[in-house]
Amino acid sequence: MNAPKVFGIAGWKNSGKTGLAVRLVTELAARGYSISTIKHAHHDFDIDKIGADSWRHREAGAHEVTIVSGTRYAIMHELRGAPEPSLDEILARLGPCDIVLIEGYKREPVPKIEARRVAAANRTPLAPTDPHIRAIAADHAVEDRSLPVFDLNDTTAIADFILATLDLPPRRA
Repeated sequence: MNAPKVFGIAGWKNSGKTGLAVRLVTELAARGYSISTIKHAHHDFDIDKIGADSWRHREAGAHEVTIVSGTRYAIMHELRGAPEPSLDEILARLGPCDIVLIEGYKREPVPKIEARRVAAANRTPLAPTDPHIRAIAADHAVEDRSLPVFDLNDTTAIADFILATLDLPPRRA
């Protein structure tokens, strides 16, 4: 496989990014593409439970903890004061795939769609100051129509737009 194509979903908190990402993964995977995702969090997060073996390993000071089973594996990497890795560093750690959808990473220079919802914590448009935003997906009317605008829930049309933007040929599972 060649290097994966990267496409982002940007927006403020509660703008619908995660819901859109999940729907796009489902849609694109059903079309036969191998999809990986990266989500950027602006806060401390944890993926294992307090008291679990992996949690105990991390708490004891492990730099990386890998959990492996017959169905999946996960690697948790503790930064322990080191700087947050760049998007390129994270992309380099991923296995082969066709498309990497990134959620968050508002400032990265990758093609992206801006998610907008009335219920968002902040409704300041990102598109006017980000030349990498190629379209807007909203649950309300958008006045500035200088970019393509999609209904936030029109997953099929948004997936078509992403594939065209990334110049990926159609395929089916």
